[in-house]
Amino acid sequence: MRLRLVEQPPQETRIFNENDLTGRLDQTDVETIREIFHTPLTGSYNWDYDSANAKIRRLYELGKRHNWNATLDVDWDMAVDYDDYPMEPATNPFNGYPEYEALPEAEKIRFSWKAHAQTVAQFLHGEQGAMLVASQLVSCAPTADAKLYAASQTFDEARHVEAFNMYLRKHCGELYRINPNLKALIDKVLEDPRWDLKFIGMQLIIEGLALAAFGTMTQTTRDNLLRQVVELVMRDEGRHVAFGVNYLEDWIKTLPEQEIEDRAEFAYQASLIMRDRLFGMDVAREYGFDVDAAREHILKSHVTAIFQHLLFERLIPNFKRVGLLTEKVRAKYEAIGALQYEHAAGDILIDWQKLDEPLPVKGVFAAE
Repeated sequence: MRLRLVEQPPQETRIFNENDLTGRLDQTDVETIREIFHTPLTGSYNWDYDSANAKIRRLYELGKRHNWNATLDVDWDMAVDYDDYPMEPATNPFNGYPEYEALPEAEKIRFSWKAHAQTVAQFLHGEQGAMLVASQLVSCAPTADAKLYAASQTFDEARHVEAFNMYLRKHCGELYRINPNLKALIDKVLEDPRWDLKFIGMQLIIEGLALAAFGTMTQTTRDNLLRQVVELVMRDEGRHVAFGVNYLEDWIKTLPEQEIEDRAEFAYQASLIMRDRLFGMDVAREYGFDVDAAREHILKSHVTAIFQHLLFERLIPNFKRVGLLTEKVRAKYEAIGALQYEHAAGDILIDWQKLDEPLPVKGVFAAE
């Protein structure tokens, strides 16, 4: 095994060749690239093993019942048309941008597939972060129910990493770097010693972000294979957010006022950063576009509006439910147009029937 330690994520785009398949590799073919992080994690044993939270235990049972297998339950042989756009052209965030519009049609399609790969790469990187944080929650969650659920979530996140990695290798051929804003949020959550901030950062913000991004993808993609992967992943993410909301709502209210305000400000700052994190600039940079102008154009696009709507529609009512929509931060959310969502449903009520739906037959999913 070749081992390389790095101080930050690799900045270059990785290109997968046709022979770069997991089943054909051995340890001499693989370079392990590691970036070290340090965390003053305070763990705890739980010696009573009692189940006292019926909702959390039920979510754990649903997770056991509805595990899916990324190798067997995804139709990896489904045809993918690389001569067509991966998303509905009308929702392309670069529509109307002069340098993009000047490209020949075939190059616009190639550009769109690269941008698509860049977005899916953020899904992959985010799921690795979720897997690492979930594994920490097993140690630091204070109750037996929470430890069991966090353990099951860690396995869910591992499956998501596997699925998005397989998709990028088989159908995109490129791996783009992690968005710096997403990396900063994951680092903050991993390195903070407070178990409840890990719950807030992971179960509410990162998982809420994921559901918004996945919801945007299911509404805009033409790639039925990716839609199938995303819809399977969303089944798990819905349980994860419900876990965070139901676990935190009793805990936050017990904290001193200043500690609540600290957590509310963290949630606001993280939300502000994450509302713009979906669209990286690496592909625009590859094509020589003015990065600042391209970013401004994207932020005004229809697909960005869809994403931000889905993000705040989920985050704001969840923050309100657990006590993080304090008077001090309300004005900040109102200034960015997010307070309009405070009365939305969010994850306040768990749709147990939806969470308990059987897995779809391989290759058959909601779009059909």
